[in-house]
Amino acid sequence: MNTFNTNEMNQQFDNVFMAPARAYAALTIDYAEKMLNAQVEANQAYAETGINQLRQLTSVKDPQGLRNYMEGQQQVVKQLAERVKGDADKVVSLQQDYFKKSQKLTEENVKQAQAAAGKMRQTT
Repeated sequence: MNTFNTNEMNQQFDNVFMAPARAYAALTIDYAEKMLNAQVEANQAYAETGINQLRQLTSVKDPQGLRNYMEGQQQVVKQLAERVKGDADKVVSLQQDYFKKSQKLTEENVKQAQAAAGKMRQTT
């Protein structure tokens, strides 16, 4: 007569369901944190640029100062374009990293589930 081993069943349940769920949750939280930090950094940089431009505009006192300000806008636009490209590249990199790690985690979990299923077949 076989005895029902709840400890082994609990361990298998944890290995097959709960451990992968915790791993995915941790991975997703890390990804969300990195994305949020990237967005905060980008927003701060854009806000600082905007405020600096407004301050420069308020210091314009004559037509020559306005001309200098307007000419400087080309450089500001170029810098912002470079910043936007860098921010976009960062987001793409974070997404690719998340995808690779989640794919690896899925592969590992499938292997573990197959091994656990094989053990269960052998014990029954």
